[in-house]
Amino acid sequence: MTVYCGFPMKKMNCFSRRFRRTAPTRGSSKSELVPSRTPRINGWSWPLQPLQVVGWVVYIYLAVVSFGIFIPLLPQPWNAMSYAISGISFLLHFFTNIATVTIDPADLTVRAKKNYSSPLPLFDKAKQAHVIQDLHCYLCDVKVGPKVKHCGICNKCVEGFDHHCKWLNTCVGQRNYWFFFVALISAILAVSMLTVVILFIFVQHYLDPHILRTAPQFRTVLGNTTWLVFLPLAPIKTSSAGLLTLAFITVLLCIVCMLLFCHLLGFHLYLFYKGISTYDHVKNKREKEDRRRNTESKSASACSSKSFTRSQKNQEATNNCEQTLPQSPRFANTNQLSSRLSNSICTELENFKKSAEKENSFNYGTENPTQNETRSISMSVIMSPKPYKDEEDQGTSGKSTPEAQDPLGCSAVAPTSQ
Repeated sequence: MTVYCGFPMKKMNCFSRRFRRTAPTRGSSKSELVPSRTPRINGWSWPLQPLQVVGWVVYIYLAVVSFGIFIPLLPQPWNAMSYAISGISFLLHFFTNIATVTIDPADLTVRAKKNYSSPLPLFDKAKQAHVIQDLHCYLCDVKVGPKVKHCGICNKCVEGFDHHCKWLNTCVGQRNYWFFFVALISAILAVSMLTVVILFIFVQHYLDPHILRTAPQFRTVLGNTTWLVFLPLAPIKTSSAGLLTLAFITVLLCIVCMLLFCHLLGFHLYLFYKGISTYDHVKNKREKEDRRRNTESKSASACSSKSFTRSQKNQEATNNCEQTLPQSPRFANTNQLSSRLSNSICTELENFKKSAEKENSFNYGTENPTQNETRSISMSVIMSPKPYKDEEDQGTSGKSTPEAQDPLGCSAVAPTSQ
């Protein structure tokens, strides 16, 4: 019981498991507490995995239907040959599976400590970047080899770690890898043999059922629709439909097992060819995915920056167009202010144009070099007020006396007396 701000407080445990201090890796605190758990010795350690139980149930079912129902129906000498091949395959798979599950795949230093009775701290990725650093495992507190990995499920360092198999409920490492490989091959051989036997029985059931009824117990059975199973020790009668239904279900199960086993065998043969383990393959695949994601993120950021630059340029161009829009008569109707400005500008331009035309019409031809002589002669006449008066009279009354025109210009020339 502690007192905080005058109020009594009870100490609470955030985890239901025990805690133990461990030497931290880089970036963690030395006083940090982590949950702990007792390491698993092998595949028989409790609790068992559901897939492990399913695997043993399938194995028992296939062994019973193989040696109790389908192989006894085969004629001689196929009967003895099937017993031999299937028996060796099933027994070999049984013993190698037991050896794979029973052998402790932990590293030698971990097995030498014999501390499976005491709990070890669990690996927490949120608090620690890695467990093994400089060939030292901070959770197991031992020196390990270069090919050792700490399994988070078994909570121990495994020598030559390949993968953690849920079907075996244990890690597959250097100490039990070859037992695992032989168990895989023997399982493929046993399932393949059982599939061939069932297909042979299915075909002969329709072609020539008498070939399958060679056992002495069939002499007391009348009719071809009644069959005996679990020969020769405990014969049990069954119908033809029941036998074929059981054969169909078994073939489907064998096909599924064949696909899984062949895929796993092909994968491990590929690993043999590459000279790597399953863990190395998964790690390389993750690194490739991380590099691909980084590349995609960089390309996406580059594309976004380019699009942002383009949009910024387009926005600037739009702003420039909007700024110049009131100065052009083509966009006079965009808003009221631009229309007023454009109307005033157009009015000024028209006035300026009219004044320029008037001035040009009055002084037309002054820049022609052929009129330089006439300019000096007619300048005095032009500057006199009489032509203006005559022009005003001509513009108002429309009656004027004809005057001589300068053939080189448009200025009026007064008639001279001879």
